[in-house]
Amino acid sequence: MNAWLILLAAGLLEIVWATGLRFTDGFSRLVPTVVVLAIAWASFYLLALAMREIPMGTAYAVWTGIGATGVALLGILWFKEPVTAARLGFIALIVIGIVGLKWSSGNH
Repeated sequence: MNAWLILLAAGLLEIVWATGLRFTDGFSRLVPTVVVLAIAWASFYLLALAMREIPMGTAYAVWTGIGATGVALLGILWFKEPVTAARLGFIALIVIGIVGLKWSSGNH
């Protein structure tokens, strides 16, 4: 499978586990905690697989960028977190950074 698709999957799983942390109540709820840890493990595993072909710095930055963008947007959409022009602008900068890293990696 294409390393970039694997990295995308890893980033999407990062969104899921990072959002899921909210439901663990500080790791005091067993079932959400186990689910979050399993998804986090899968995300890390896919990140490690992607790093076989994508430079480490690029892969990690893209992975965290996908996660940060996704969690920030979910916070706005599902959890009614504040929406400001500045916040949306900085989220856009993260997305631009992700695209720039992919474009400049030379590993298409």
